[in-house]
Amino acid sequence: MAQAASAHAAASIGRAIVSRGRARIVVATGASQLEFLEDLTANQAVDWLRVTLFHLDEYVGLPIEHPASFRKYILDRVIRKTSLQDYVLLNGEGDVREVCREAGVAVTSMPVDVAFVGIGENGHLAFNDPPADFTTDEPYIVVQLDEACRRQQVGEGWFASMSQVPQSAISMSIRQILKSKEIICVVPDERKAAPVKSALEGPITPDLPASALRRHGNVTLYLDSASAALLHLDTLRAFAPDPSA
Repeated sequence: MAQAASAHAAASIGRAIVSRGRARIVVATGASQLEFLEDLTANQAVDWLRVTLFHLDEYVGLPIEHPASFRKYILDRVIRKTSLQDYVLLNGEGDVREVCREAGVAVTSMPVDVAFVGIGENGHLAFNDPPADFTTDEPYIVVQLDEACRRQQVGEGWFASMSQVPQSAISMSIRQILKSKEIICVVPDERKAAPVKSALEGPITPDLPASALRRHGNVTLYLDSASAALLHLDTLRAFAPDPSA
């Protein structure tokens, strides 16, 4: 799954570079993206010098040295592993309103070619927990993290206890994510089976933020057998490369 998704991502980056001379990407973090990003950053065909990177979200108040810092994640797993030099990271230790404003100006200055996202155990998209704001036009917003989201971070080993998980974060808004020309959504693991089913087969609702992906015309969802396990057969057929399979 990770190899297929990263090959797709590399091709999308390459097309943008051929078309405009540069590619602008949004990169998700977290355990679900590890193998995907490892494979993508090892792809020698990607001209990282022609890539501008934005990331989706960051905890408020978390030092960059903390293992759960998404800035650290991006630096260690993307920037320092490639020749990428142009990037905008979210500093959750500073004036978060100003950070949102500055990052918003940068990300909206030109269209984003492709956004890499995941889906949370509670159905969140970036750090837009339910009920998510589907109406704001602000590119980046400060959000409160719900208990399920914070519990996921502990379960994945980023924090030792709930008391250590920040209660707020900076997040790219739903509408801003959907402004990307293309979205590649990478969702492995049986923990994600229920939100994947709800996102694809339930109503489009702020109570399941990832359902908003169905409002975009160019989304590819990469699942493994575990995360796809609860999907109805008709749903699988609808999304299969060969509908007759």
